[in-house]
Amino acid sequence: METIFFAVLGAALAVILGASGSAIGVGRVGETGLGLISEEPEKFGRTLVLQALPGTQGIYGLLMAILILQKFGIFGGESDISLGGGMLAAIAGTIVGFVGFFSAVYQGRVAAQGVQILAKKPEEFGKPIIMAAMVETYAVLALLIGILIVNGIK
Repeated sequence: METIFFAVLGAALAVILGASGSAIGVGRVGETGLGLISEEPEKFGRTLVLQALPGTQGIYGLLMAILILQKFGIFGGESDISLGGGMLAAIAGTIVGFVGFFSAVYQGRVAAQGVQILAKKPEEFGKPIIMAAMVETYAVLALLIGILIVNGIK
């Protein structure tokens, strides 16, 4: 029973933290973007691209949770994984959740500044996307290590 508890804890942390960070980041860009599109509605599409960027960390958390729950037979099937395996799942979910949270929040800050660039120099649109994507790199790395940890659980 403790094994399942730790697995579900890891899955929950991955989703809660990743989705919370994404909500904060997406919200921040949305607040900034609304000011721009109220003045220049034709920039809505580009603003939306910047707003969507911090949303991916919530997806990474969801993916990690699904992998953990699947590994432990929550969706059906048997699981004879040890307590140590459950603790590893909790660690994997925590890694993905915490890094995803901070990555999404800071990516939202960078993307919000990108909206400011879009307002003044729309021809420079690609640069804010690249800058925001750099922040996401660390969420991708955390997801990768989380997947490796979960796949290594026996």
